[in-house]
Amino acid sequence: MLDTNHETCCNVVHEDAVNDCVEQLSDSVVERLSETFKVLADPTRIRILYNLSKRELCVCDLAEILGMTQSAVSHQLRYLKALRLVKSRREGNTIYYRHDDAHTMGLLQMAIDHATHIGAERGNIE
Repeated sequence: MLDTNHETCCNVVHEDAVNDCVEQLSDSVVERLSETFKVLADPTRIRILYNLSKRELCVCDLAEILGMTQSAVSHQLRYLKALRLVKSRREGNTIYYRHDDAHTMGLLQMAIDHATHIGAERGNIE
C-alpha cells in the first residue's frame, strides 16, 4: 500500500537545480542572520524597536508606552545596544535611544506588513 501522507522524491538529482544553489551563505553570515531573527522573535524587543522607529525615546517613555518597569526596559535596551540595533545620546541627565540599523528596521517593517496582510486575509485585523 502506498503511503500518501508523506511526500516522496523521484530519486533523480536535477543537476540544473543543484547548480543554481551551489553558492551557499558563509557560516558567519548564517550566524548573524540567525541572531537578527532571534532578536526580532521577542515581543518586547519588537515593541521597543517599533516605537524607536517612530522617534527617539528615553527609558521612562518606553516604560510608560509598554507598561513595563524601567529596569525591564533598560535590560532589553542594553541587549539591543550590544547588538548595535539601538544607539543612545545623553541630554543632561536623560539618555535618549533610537534605532541604529536600517536593515533590521526594514525587516521589522516587512514582518509587520506581512502580519497585517495575513491578519486581513483571516479577517482579524487589529
